[in-house]
This record gives sequence, C-alpha cells and structure tokens, in this order.
Amino acid sequence: MTDIRHPAPAQRFSARAAVIGEDTRIVRALPHRERRTVGAWCFLDHLGPVQFAPGKGMHVGAHPHIGLQTFTWMIEGEVVHRDSLGNEQIVRPGQVNLMTAGRGIAHTEDSLLEGARLHAAQLWIALPEAQRRCAPAFANHPELPQVDTGGWRATVLAGSALGQTAPAQVYTPLVGLDLASTGPAQTTLALRPGFEYAAMVLRGAATVAGEALAPGEWLYFAPGRTALEARCDDAAQWLLLGGEPFAEDILIWWNLVARSQAELQAALDDWNAGRFAPVRAGSLAAPLPAPSLSGARVRASGQG
Repeated sequence: MTDIRHPAPAQRFSARAAVIGEDTRIVRALPHRERRTVGAWCFLDHLGPVQFAPGKGMHVGAHPHIGLQTFTWMIEGEVVHRDSLGNEQIVRPGQVNLMTAGRGIAHTEDSLLEGARLHAAQLWIALPEAQRRCAPAFANHPELPQVDTGGWRATVLAGSALGQTAPAQVYTPLVGLDLASTGPAQTTLALRPGFEYAAMVLRGAATVAGEALAPGEWLYFAPGRTALEARCDDAAQWLLLGGEPFAEDILIWWNLVARSQAELQAALDDWNAGRFAPVRAGSLAAPLPAPSLSGARVRASGQG
C-alpha cells in the first residue's frame, strides 16, 4: 500500500546511445533493464537536437509493428510518415503522429528536407489485451492543448493534465506532458497517486523533485506521489510520462510487442515472407531486415 505522505525516493537511470535508420544517433531511455515500462509507455527514444549535414537526413526503411501504438512528438524539423494503410503524412513541430499497430502495420520515416535540423521524441504505448489485435489505424494531431504554469509552457501530449485533455486516443490510463521554458521557471504539478511517472530532460537542465536532471538521464517515481515540483534557471525542456502500472506481462523484440515468443516469431516470419501489406512508396531507405529470434533471451516487461 502506497503512502502519499512519504513517497518512495526517485530512481535515476541513464539512457543508452543507439542508432536508427541508416546512421541517425539517438538515446534510448525505455525499455531499461531495470525498468521496462512506465504505465503503458514501453519505449522512449530521444532524437537530437541534431543538425544534419547537407544531403543527409533521417531515413528509416519499412518495418513492421504489432501490439502497440507509436507516438511521435515533433519538436524541430519535419518528418514524412508513410504506412501500409496508404497514409502519407508530414509531422511538423508541435504535432503528434499516433499510429495504432494492433494486429499489424508497417511504415517508413524520412526527413522531409535533407540537411535540416531535427529534434523529436518517439514513444511506444503497449496495447492491452482487449485492443492489441485491433485493426491498424493512423492519426495526425496538429493542435495540442497548452497551459502556461510558472514560466513553463506545458503541452498535453496524451491523457489529461492541468485541466486539459489531449486528442490522441489511448487505451490505458496514462498521461504525457512536454514542459518548455525560455528562461527561469518553477511550478508544482499535481500527480495521480495511482500512477507511476518518469521525467526526462530533452534540452538544457532542470531540477525535478529536488533532483538535478540533464539530457541522457531520467527519473522514475513509483506510485504514491501527489505533486512534483520542477524548476530551471535557464531555457529547458523536459517530458513527464505517467500511467497506471501496466498489469500485463509483455515481450518486446525489435519493433514488436507480444505476449509470447511464438507470437513474436510468427510476426517475424510474416515480415520476412512479405505477408504484411506494402508501405506506400516514397522512402529513400531500403526495408529493414528482421533480426533472428533464435537463441535470443527476451525478457518480459510489466509489473503484474
């Protein structure tokens, strides 16, 4: 039983460097070997801010997803999404692309312009049992609710916070906030004690719940807190993600979220055999080959 008067101390984790597409470097916060999910949030990549050289950009070839929603929050730059439903959509700064994979979808992601600046966060949301085999879908959300609080401009990305509700359709109780400042800022955010939370700085430096935080690290807060103070001395930007602890054990392998290794292998076989619908043409990158599951140790994620 949680004690809201004496919440558990924050846990600090380091993100790890990785590469997506051809050679685009990112840092990956989730999944972490010691903390696989935060609510239904099961993946968090932070890309940039990066200035690509002339003739260069981000290009991620066709690849499949099952059992999850991909959630792209664009901060700087423009990326073209193309998928196997026939969609082609540019996601621009201040917008969210939400793709619901359900029983299966494939897509590509490409910089709109070569030699441009890019800054984004890409997240995944694990779909619960009742929805994980739903029909695939895609939505672009060009306008998100914003609230000014203590010098922070808070954008409600998912769920409800600060009296506002984001338009993205999600299937578990969760929340996502982006907080950005152009100078000193300080506020106290109300939390739901039944939620667990993660805080990750994207730009600058901030102090969250008394903990100094810079890019490349993130904090985990167990359920039980009712408030979180955040301040900065100069321009900064950070993400707050939260949700009810995800009660279902899940397996994450490559771009897939499943409940068993047999289900993962079936999706890999379908991709290798060309049984996913083709992605709308236009990407400059070749389709991604599926990594072999043979001999791999896939850890279950989830707190249930």
